[in-house]
Amino acid sequence: MSTKMVEADWSVALEVFRASLPRRGDKGRDDRLFLEAMHYFSVHNITWRALPERFGKWNSIWKRFDRLSKSGVFETFFDHLAALSSSAHLIQMFDSTIVRAHVSAAGAKGGRRGRRSVARAVASQPKST
Repeated sequence: MSTKMVEADWSVALEVFRASLPRRGDKGRDDRLFLEAMHYFSVHNITWRALPERFGKWNSIWKRFDRLSKSGVFETFFDHLAALSSSAHLIQMFDSTIVRAHVSAAGAKGGRRGRRSVARAVASQPKST
């Protein structure tokens, strides 16, 4: 699976990304480098600290990602990209992650424990005080 984008794809992605950005606030230094860092982060499934130095400081990238995601830029970005596609309405994406919990995580007590009946419990109460 190739994860490289051609220049034509980058130009469209950058144009749509810049159109999705809010009008106010810091615009960022290099949008393409930021999007390449996001692409690398998602494809390689790494932590923020593991981003290569060529993308810049990992904390700066994370702060920009956090700020933009909280302001809804990525939803707008993906909506605009989907609107450009003639077949986007045919594609559905879903998360197929399955997490299997350990047996003890079900909440049930382990082992079989016999319970005394109420009648036996009353009958066996201490006789003296």
